[in-house]
Amino acid sequence: MSDTQLPPDNNTAPNGAVPPGPLLLNLQYTKDLSFEVPGAPEIFATLREQPRIDLALDVQARPLQQGGNVYEVELQIRADAQAPAPNGTTQPAFIAELSYCGIFTLNVEPNLVEPLLLVECPRLLFPFARNILADVTRDGGFPPVMLSPIDFVALWQSRRGQGDAQFQGGAPVPPVASA
Repeated sequence: MSDTQLPPDNNTAPNGAVPPGPLLLNLQYTKDLSFEVPGAPEIFATLREQPRIDLALDVQARPLQQGGNVYEVELQIRADAQAPAPNGTTQPAFIAELSYCGIFTLNVEPNLVEPLLLVECPRLLFPFARNILADVTRDGGFPPVMLSPIDFVALWQSRRGQGDAQFQGGAPVPPVASA
């Protein structure tokens, strides 16, 4: 063994502890999940083509403690599927609503909190929410809804352009294809 000292690691605190990162995902969970088939069982007998799916997406963030750095970020997704009815009109095929949340700790400058909460946090939650939505629609008897990737930067910029500084609000999502 050698008696030479290694240079200090820039990623450790003076007491040898590892400092927390700028963004820490503490917990993620399904806060609410709803799946309805209003026209069941008849819809399954009359459905002859892929239903048209309208999606809405909303991101909300709120602090969990006054003046703290721990936040709940909520990704809300609603999918309304409309199918052609035998009489030439449309009928609801299904309605799926998902509220998927994460508890995040942020250790950043105050000017970075909003973009982290409304861009990076939902980006981390999205793959899990996407999977839940695909599973619930498939398990409900329909082709799984496969959401395309979401540009959370564009949604955040759109929200900032509307002057919403409350970390609340949403934006419609373009229709996606089911597979």
